[in-house]
Amino acid sequence: MKLRPLHDRVIVKRLENETKTASGIVIPDNAAEKPDQGEVLAVGPGRKNDKGDVIALNVAVGDRVLFGKYSGQTVKVDGEELLVMKEDDLFAVVEGVPAGLKKVA
Repeated sequence: MKLRPLHDRVIVKRLENETKTASGIVIPDNAAEKPDQGEVLAVGPGRKNDKGDVIALNVAVGDRVLFGKYSGQTVKVDGEELLVMKEDDLFAVVEGVPAGLKKVA
């Protein structure tokens, strides 16, 4: 199944947190916090302004983004948990970090 977001919504896949601290202590799964970073998998066409013109989104597929721990709606697609959220729920785009790198605790 493939998702195509509507309007100003984006599909985000959470990036996994490190399971070890810098000093080598292993963090159990039940104590780990939800990751607050993700990779944008799909973007909608944009939202309409008062004149009916479509305003394009500021994020693109492949961008690494920051968002609130409880932002978005979780959906399961082909056994994978994804987030559907509005562009307004995103805080920032992380630049200069290659996709796929994990967050350091």
